[in-house]
Order: sequence, then C-alpha cells, then structure tokens
Amino acid sequence: MQSHGRLWQEGISDAIGFVVGALLGFWLGQLIGLDVFEPGYGVASLGGIVLVGLGAGMGRRLARNWRDRRSHSDEDPPVQP
Repeated sequence: MQSHGRLWQEGISDAIGFVVGALLGFWLGQLIGLDVFEPGYGVASLGGIVLVGLGAGMGRRLARNWRDRRSHSDEDPPVQP
C-alpha cells in the first residue's frame, strides 16, 4: 500500500506534465498555423487537436519517467560482485 504523500506526488506530477505538455503542443500548433479553436473541423483545427493530445501524453510520460528516476535514485545502488 502506498502512502498518501507518494500518491499526492504521483498525481501532481502527472497533472503538471499533462498540462505543460498540452500547452507546449498548443503553442507549437500556433507557431506552425494549426489553431485548435478554428471554427469547424478543418485540417488546421484537427492538426491542432492532435498536437495538444500528443503534447499532453508526452508530458505525462516524461513526468512519470522523471518520477521513476527520482524514486530509483533514492534507493541503494545494487551491489556489484
């Protein structure tokens, strides 16, 4: 069973990674002309939606990788024979 502090750390780091990744995807789309908020479902709108989704997923994955590396560095290193 995990402690409440560990669960909070997991939830907050996932949320931060998700939001930061989504914002980066949104801003990248704006830079290359793919607007999420363009009326209708044109190429620019769908491309922007895809970039936001990919950014959010990648941000969450990077947050989890960061958290896993931190938790492994807190443990004792394996003993070399």
